Amino acid sequence: MKKYKVMVSFKDERGFIVDLLENEKIEAVTYLTFTKNAIRGNHFHKETIQWCFVVSGKLLVRTQKPGVPVKDYRMKKGDFFVDEPMEAHAFKALEPTEIMVFTKGPRGGKEYETDTYRLDKPLIG
Repeated sequence: MKKYKVMVSFKDERGFIVDLLENEKIEAVTYLTFTKNAIRGNHFHKETIQWCFVVSGKLLVRTQKPGVPVKDYRMKKGDFFVDEPMEAHAFKALEPTEIMVFTKGPRGGKEYETDTYRLDKPLIG
């Protein structure tokens, strides 16, 4: 997983603009909500890339790339990160949380499960 530093692209008296992604083909945009302690994920994708922006709340994000030890990250409002192909990932909400997921690859709409591979042993149980 890679965490991006979010930079303000433009700011004036009305507020600011942040360009989260540039020059990427996005095939689906998904809005997810979590109740406190809700767990999502515990899977990986062979082709799909998912960029995640934390709109509100806090998440424990646990990831594992093949042959690499498990890593834990704490994400909060305003954090932006990416799950790459073959990277197992799971999320646990530490409080009520909302995220936006920007997807490149077969993950949206009717293709939702075509590139999702459930883990035999969950990263977060």
